[in-house]
Amino acid sequence: MTGTDARHDSVTRGLKAAGPGAPAVWSRDFALFFAARAVARLGDTMLPVALAAGLLEHGYGVGAVGLAMASTAAAFAGLVVFGGVVADRFSTRRLMIGADLVRLGTQSLAAVLFFTGHVVLWQICVIGLVNGMAGAVFQPGVASTVPRLATDIQGANGAIRIAESAAQLAGPAVAGLLVGFASPGGVFAAHAATYATSALCLVLLRLPPLPRGSRAAVGGGTRAFRADLVEGWREFRARTWLWGVIAVWCLYMIAVWGPSVPLVATEVVRHHGPRAYGLVNSALGAGTVVGGLLALRLRPRHMLRAGAVALFAFFGFPAAVGAGLGVPAMAAGAALAGAGMSFWGVMWATSVQTQVPADVLNRIHAYDVAGSLAMMPVGQALAGPAAGAFGAGHVLLISAVTSLAVAAALLAVPGIRNLVRADTNARAQRREGSRM
Repeated sequence: MTGTDARHDSVTRGLKAAGPGAPAVWSRDFALFFAARAVARLGDTMLPVALAAGLLEHGYGVGAVGLAMASTAAAFAGLVVFGGVVADRFSTRRLMIGADLVRLGTQSLAAVLFFTGHVVLWQICVIGLVNGMAGAVFQPGVASTVPRLATDIQGANGAIRIAESAAQLAGPAVAGLLVGFASPGGVFAAHAATYATSALCLVLLRLPPLPRGSRAAVGGGTRAFRADLVEGWREFRARTWLWGVIAVWCLYMIAVWGPSVPLVATEVVRHHGPRAYGLVNSALGAGTVVGGLLALRLRPRHMLRAGAVALFAFFGFPAAVGAGLGVPAMAAGAALAGAGMSFWGVMWATSVQTQVPADVLNRIHAYDVAGSLAMMPVGQALAGPAAGAFGAGHVLLISAVTSLAVAAALLAVPGIRNLVRADTNARAQRREGSRM
């Protein structure tokens, strides 16, 4: 069976299994997975506040905070591809539970260190490193779990995106309250509790069986780890729309998102104060919720084309800040940018989950995540020198123009622009079968 045949057969089986009265998205098991993702995301958005407040309170500087955060990001980005291979060989549910339990332990240890006042930077970095390794094992399984729990994969991704966006809004505020009324150790304890909740939800979760013959379904098999890694790369390269998006996204991370995040923060805080930055950040989060809601409603035949069009909305965010416009204009630009990014994210995740055969999906998702994240630190590192040479405002305006070029580049690639959603043929076959 070819990859295309396997993909359409998988989608068709899902539609048939659902039946005419079956819920497309919400079920007991999807609700558990939804809760696991929402709660874990809430905890993850609390962590930067806890690290910053805790390390600064114990006499460390901004560089130490960055190093602690970088230890997690480096471990995750460096190992997620290997995590994809592991996830395709073993039970993703058990791997995710194990990763949550590891992070429950590490964040509990961090809470103890901060509560007792025995905070040593290298220990915090090691904890971050282990967290990154656990995340690299956890993340690939997310992609393959959604299609196994919901027949309306786009709707499921939209619902998860809305929950993650709401968590992004609430997390820093909750962390700030915990720091104020308790201590940074209290935030780490709460973060550990979110992983415990996620693990419990996944323990209660019942995943449908994998397609017959997949390596995870039969216990991993005896194939060499390297062979699985190479096969994943070959499957990745075989799809022009897939590697084409990642190639364009590398430019996006270097020239748009990477520099925009630190420069927007510094420019808004410098000229308008931290409260204005909080307002702009909240507008960005609110926009992502709107984008998720739109993704629940709109069902474009060409998903990546629609997502690329939505990305044009990002232009207003860095442009408003770079041009020195007022806070209302910056908040409006942030809201539009969040909506466009969120809508694109759902279109992209759904395309990957429905277009890629199940037995290589975890590895493909891992290559996607690694490729998407690899260039972001480069863009962030170049932001400072570029701002020093040209001015932060000019760099943000360049990022704004580049964001338009990125969206146009996605639309210019026929493989991306013309990709038809995978369930189109399957639904047509189902309608045809019902007439017979």
